[in-house]
Amino acid sequence: MPKETYIPHLIRLFRQYGYDGATLSKISEATGLGKASLYHHFPGGKDEMVEAVLDFFQQWLAQNILVALSSQGDAFTRLRRMCDRLSELYEGGHQPCLSAILLMGSARDIFHRQVNSLFRAWIDAIASVLIEDGMDEELAKSRGEDAVIAIQGSLILSQGLNDPSPFMRVIQQLPIQLRREKSDFSS
Repeated sequence: MPKETYIPHLIRLFRQYGYDGATLSKISEATGLGKASLYHHFPGGKDEMVEAVLDFFQQWLAQNILVALSSQGDAFTRLRRMCDRLSELYEGGHQPCLSAILLMGSARDIFHRQVNSLFRAWIDAIASVLIEDGMDEELAKSRGEDAVIAIQGSLILSQGLNDPSPFMRVIQQLPIQLRREKSDFSS
């Protein structure tokens, strides 16, 4: 089987154990591959496995989030599409963000550049929608960052509480909140 077949197993494993906790034994058990077969598919070992997962997420982001944000429709509709896709990705707040997990422990130094690139592309795409909607560029960039903060924070809180409702609340409110006037936040 092609190595892409094992990506969903690796995603679940790295989400559950992180980079440092995902031992070769756990990876072998999750994928059903012996250690020799793992190295056949991923000669670079665990680092190559994570890179394959990050490549998958980069493609997913491009095909789902960036397309949703650059598609036809008004800003609210495009932001709503993004939120719907994120809800699917994170299974309604039941799954943590793998990118955030890969910024902890020894993985941070190895994968920071790829994770940074994913976040920047996402923030810039949100900001572009808001700029097209008439928002000042600086405020739009700030709102793009705020969106990612809200989503990531709600995922962490949902995991910590074992309750997906914080994530779902953010996903429901985000398209409206991002488009609010600057003066709406000061009152």
